[in-house]
Amino acid sequence: MDIPSLILILFGLCLFEIVSSLDNAVINADVLTTMSQKARRWFLVWGIIFAVFVVRGLLPWVIVWLTNTNLGFLGSLTATFSQDPHVLEAIEKSSPILLIGGGIFLLFIFLHWLFLETKNFGLRGEQFIFKQGVWFYAVASIMLMVVVWMALKINPYIAFGAVVGSTAFFITHGFRQNAEKAETSMMSKGHMSDISKILYLEVIDASFSIDGVLGAFAFTLSVPLIILGNGLGAFIVRELTIRNIEGIKKYIYLKNGAMYSIFFLGLVMVLDSFGFDIPSWLTPIITFAIIGYFFWKSKISLKKIQNIVAN
Repeated sequence: MDIPSLILILFGLCLFEIVSSLDNAVINADVLTTMSQKARRWFLVWGIIFAVFVVRGLLPWVIVWLTNTNLGFLGSLTATFSQDPHVLEAIEKSSPILLIGGGIFLLFIFLHWLFLETKNFGLRGEQFIFKQGVWFYAVASIMLMVVVWMALKINPYIAFGAVVGSTAFFITHGFRQNAEKAETSMMSKGHMSDISKILYLEVIDASFSIDGVLGAFAFTLSVPLIILGNGLGAFIVRELTIRNIEGIKKYIYLKNGAMYSIFFLGLVMVLDSFGFDIPSWLTPIITFAIIGYFFWKSKISLKKIQNIVAN
């Protein structure tokens, strides 16, 4: 891979990690306001080490191991840094299972947001689809059925990967719903200790990191590059949490940009798993274009609101 492609992928990974973690940053900021100064400092200093080096460093390695169990647990770690052509070939052969699982996971996230989650409507048709929320389960089930049927004709393990992706979605979705209830209770009652809040934030961060890590495989199968790009993005999100989260929240369509990016990355991963040749430069370009559009749309909306307030 040439240097310009590496830089493009790295910046794409970083940008995707930032926008897909904005909800996480908002939760962090809200909970941090209820904590002591010492606990905030501890979370922002040591928490970033855990978020970058443990969660975003360990998770890609675990994913590679789960799809290459023949390499062994430690072998999978060394394989991610290896240039041995036999090892690279083994990872390449198993990549469709990883890609289709991650792709289904991301597509389910997008569909759930589109049908069921409260949002600022950024595109025509979103409001209509939101009113048909009951159809989420039917659409998701039919999509999974079609993908599995097509995958069975190629390789039953790829079909199994699609089912694993859907299972991972429902497990993490259930966890996040419980976490939202816990946050509401925490903010209203304020009975949790600072240590409990720090542990809560670390667990939430690990949950939110799954989206970013799985989406990263749409950019590249190089785990060191994923760790570097996602780690840099996670660091920037923490800086936003400290410095200007209220300013970021004013850009009301950034979440839309994150979700449409997730949709296209999921689609790319599924197509790639079926053997379509997707250029490595396409995913970062799509990510920049989508997020750039919704950032621009957010700026226009913010200016309109400021003009109304001024008048």
